[in-house]
Amino acid sequence: MTETAAPTSELKIAVVGCGVWGGNHIRTLAGLGALGAVCDRNPEKANEKVAEFGGKALSFEDMLADEGIDGVVLALPPHEHAEAALQVIAAGKHVLVEKPIALSVADARRVVEAAEASGLLAMTGHVLRYHPAFEALTDLAAGGQLGEIKYVHSHRLGLGRFHSENDALWDIAPHDLSLIMALTGERPDAVHGEGSAVLNHLSDFAHLHLSFPSGVRGHVFTSRLNPYRERRLTVIGSKAMAVFEDMEPWDKKLALYHHEVWEDETGFQSKMVDPEYIAIDEGMPLTRELEHFLHCIATGEAPRTPVADGLAVIEILSKGTVTHD
Repeated sequence: MTETAAPTSELKIAVVGCGVWGGNHIRTLAGLGALGAVCDRNPEKANEKVAEFGGKALSFEDMLADEGIDGVVLALPPHEHAEAALQVIAAGKHVLVEKPIALSVADARRVVEAAEASGLLAMTGHVLRYHPAFEALTDLAAGGQLGEIKYVHSHRLGLGRFHSENDALWDIAPHDLSLIMALTGERPDAVHGEGSAVLNHLSDFAHLHLSFPSGVRGHVFTSRLNPYRERRLTVIGSKAMAVFEDMEPWDKKLALYHHEVWEDETGFQSKMVDPEYIAIDEGMPLTRELEHFLHCIATGEAPRTPVADGLAVIEILSKGTVTHD
């Protein structure tokens, strides 16, 4: 990876896309003192963001040519991510591509190969990997407190965020697939998907069933047509169980359960106990992700979530393309 001598405080990042998530990046980078430019196909939107948060409004082409821009965040419709990322890399700038980084394995692989050839930093926007509760969960797993991981399942449900290009699986599941692969340290070798299209031809509900080489099993359930919000990741281990529930307050986001399960002459028995809530430091995942992006640009350190992780997620999604009931 190409290293830069510039300290983090001097780096300037451009954000391409002024939608909801692009707006979050713009606000966060401004707070970090690193917002350099804003780009949008609608110049009025870019000008509005610049008036509120600073930086300068540029066309995409002018931004690529601006030597004062060190890195770029791409927060575009997913079908535009790959081509835009390739142009950013060709211009010699570091890049953070929001998920999914492409809508095909071939396009995602092109981004990964271009980044590797360039030596530039190229990250995927798997923001929940930077959540303090998930970091604490990975520490529990790495420290052996859960024992051997046997099963992992996630439920990410809510109402809205409808897209014309991608369904609930492609829009929502990348978050949890990234988390599950980080916990297991491996990619699934078997994937099966099932979905239900309620509003049109795109799935509004989707299930992915996963099997891993080590024997770990899991599933991912996503919905954009659900009456309540749920953001839960559950890990079943041989010693304990853990639940990361992002809808809970900070002091209850990560729960550790020391339930007991044993077998006697009459069969399997169990005993439930109250959860132990793990203390975690509060912090905004997006802020931590962007701080990591800036840190890796400044130091040349390998990112926690490289675009290769984004490619792995696309490969899983492609294998698990849902069949509608």
